[in-house]
Amino acid sequence: MVLHGRESGGRAALAGYLRRPRYEVLPTEDVEALVTTHVPPEVTITITASPRRGMEATINLAARLSRQGYTAVPHLSARLIRDAAHLREILDAIKQMGVRSVFVIAGDAREPAGEFPDSVSLLEAMMRAGHDLDNIGVSGYPESHSFIDDDMTIQAMWDKRRIATYIVSNLCFDPRVVKQWVGRVRRRKVELPVYIGMAGIADPAKLLRISARIGVVDSARFLRGHSNWFLRMMQPGGYSPERFVRRLLPDIGAPERKVAGLLDCDAAVTVIGKRLSAVLSARVQQGTAHAGAA
Repeated sequence: MVLHGRESGGRAALAGYLRRPRYEVLPTEDVEALVTTHVPPEVTITITASPRRGMEATINLAARLSRQGYTAVPHLSARLIRDAAHLREILDAIKQMGVRSVFVIAGDAREPAGEFPDSVSLLEAMMRAGHDLDNIGVSGYPESHSFIDDDMTIQAMWDKRRIATYIVSNLCFDPRVVKQWVGRVRRRKVELPVYIGMAGIADPAKLLRISARIGVVDSARFLRGHSNWFLRMMQPGGYSPERFVRRLLPDIGAPERKVAGLLDCDAAVTVIGKRLSAVLSARVQQGTAHAGAA
């Protein structure tokens, strides 16, 4: 296959993303062993926060992985943090473990635990409290959130751009929707780098459970409403992260899109995130080698 122009540039960009992947994990009891067994230390590990496990599980896992040489990025869920004192405690713990990056979200809890109902209020409190962080990530929504209006997510991104240093897109199964969303973000003059959130290689039923849990209403509804597509997905090889990223090309490689990389959601829990990067990188490099020979 010979690639020309923009498509060749897109594949070259994708190869670069795959050399510096980011994996998202849940702070479960066995996830530390899964990460240390299957994921090399040069991979950045982001750690979710859930109402059931609380912020402490996230911070404790970040500390343990940091001690083992990983770059850990804990999620700070606004609705799980009670007040300024609780926030100060978390920021001090993060500083002590040497973590330099966090990901700030509103969180999935229906009701806030205290003073912070959304990510903007938490970001502003972090600025008032002072911190030693180099990078602060925030979420973006290619599709509708389960209980936050679209108008609010759009306004929130505009408000967060003053404090945040990068954006991670919420999980979406439709590359066309992701590409359109990145374009809309840039047209709104939000210039922060974007990481594309995607599902790794996983059982289709598990992907649906993940979608329902994190609030991806449209993707889950699409899968349930398109039975033929879903039946194909249920077959071995039906969902392909390789196919997903290929269909993002060449758009995400365009410099004006400012896509910084890919985030494999739930990678260590599916255990095979490492294989995902190896397979994709080898195939993308093969494509760029052909392009260079053209």
